[in-house]
Amino acid sequence: MDYRITHRTIYDYSEAVTVSHHAARLLPMTSATQQVSRSSLTVSPQPAIRKESRDYFGNAVCSFAIQEIHRHFEVIARSNVTVNVTTTPVLTLSPEWEKVVASFRDPVSPADVAPYEFCMESPHVRLLPEYADYARKSFPAGTPVLVGTRDIMRRIHADFRYDSVATTVATPIEEVWAHRGGVCQDFAHVAIACLRSFGLPARYVSGYLRTHPAPGKPRLVGADASHAWFSVYCPVNGWVDFDPTNAIIPSDEHITVAIGRDFSDVSPLSGILTGGGEHEVRVSVDVEPIG
Repeated sequence: MDYRITHRTIYDYSEAVTVSHHAARLLPMTSATQQVSRSSLTVSPQPAIRKESRDYFGNAVCSFAIQEIHRHFEVIARSNVTVNVTTTPVLTLSPEWEKVVASFRDPVSPADVAPYEFCMESPHVRLLPEYADYARKSFPAGTPVLVGTRDIMRRIHADFRYDSVATTVATPIEEVWAHRGGVCQDFAHVAIACLRSFGLPARYVSGYLRTHPAPGKPRLVGADASHAWFSVYCPVNGWVDFDPTNAIIPSDEHITVAIGRDFSDVSPLSGILTGGGEHEVRVSVDVEPIG
C-alpha cells in the first residue's frame, strides 16, 4: 500500500521567542517491510543551524536551531511511503514463553544483547509486581510467547477505555493503570510495562494508522493522527508488532516512524526555547492512500 503523509505542527506564542532548539522525529523509517521513496521537513522560521542524523535506535532525527525572534513556529513533514503486506507469523509456532524469558536472564548470550535492553525500566515504563501479575494471566505454562502477547493485547483493549482527555504525554503510567483509561500511547506503555515486568523484551513504536471514512462520507484531509503500538521480541520471528488500541496485529495500514524504549525516545517534536510565554499548538495529520 502506498501513502502520501503530511504532518503539520504549528505553535503560536503569546510572547516573542528569542532562540529555540528542537529535535524532530517525523519522517518514517525504511525497513524490510516499509520503503520511503520521498521525504522532506520544512521549518519556519528558517533555522540558522540544521543537522540530519540517526539516533541510537536508528530513527531519523532533524536537529535545528532558530535564532531569530518569532511568535509563530511551523514544522511540516511530507513523506511518500510504501508499506508491504506482511504475513502474520503463526503465533502457535512461537517458542514457549518460559524459554524466551529464560534467555533474557543474566548472563545473556551475545545474540540476545540488543533485545535485552528492552527488558529494563525506562522513563515512562516502570517494572512492578502488579504489572507482572496482569501479564501472568495471559501466559499459562507452556503458552507460545506470541499467543500470550496477543492475549494481553486483547485484554488491554477490553479492560482500558479510550479517553482522549484522560491523560497527557506527561501522565505517569501509574495513573493510567489506576483509572484504566487513556490513549494509544498509554495502552502501548501499559503493555510494555506488563511484558517487561514479566521478563519479556518489549519496545514502543510510533507512527500512523490509515483511517477509513464512514460509508458514503468523504475522507477528511488533515483529520488523521499520530498513533502508537508496541512490539515484542520473539527469537524465531524477531520483533512482532501488536496494536492494543485496536486489538489487531499491524500489517499494511500501520506506517512506522520511530522505535524506542517508550515515548520519550520517539517524541515527534521536542525542544527548549527562551521566551514564548503561553503557547497554543495545533497538529494535523493526513494519511492519504495513493496509486
